[in-house]
Amino acid sequence: MNKAEIIEIINSFLVEEFEVEGDAITPEANLKETLGLDSLDYVDLVVTIEANFGVKLGEADFVGIATFQNFYDLIENKIKAKG
Repeated sequence: MNKAEIIEIINSFLVEEFEVEGDAITPEANLKETLGLDSLDYVDLVVTIEANFGVKLGEADFVGIATFQNFYDLIENKIKAKG
């Protein structure tokens, strides 16, 4: 799975799950602010990532994740590490 496919899958479920406009999701946009994430939303996000990509995310994984690009990179690295 290449990065473009990862981004497409992530953006697709974010638009559906978090009811955000697709054009609001840009690599430099703030993940938390754009999606309006609260603690329960993070749980939904983690479950959805695990279901779509088979990788687990923990609280520590979100440290330093500010933008969508950071999030895409995190998921790509987790998939590569799973390998």
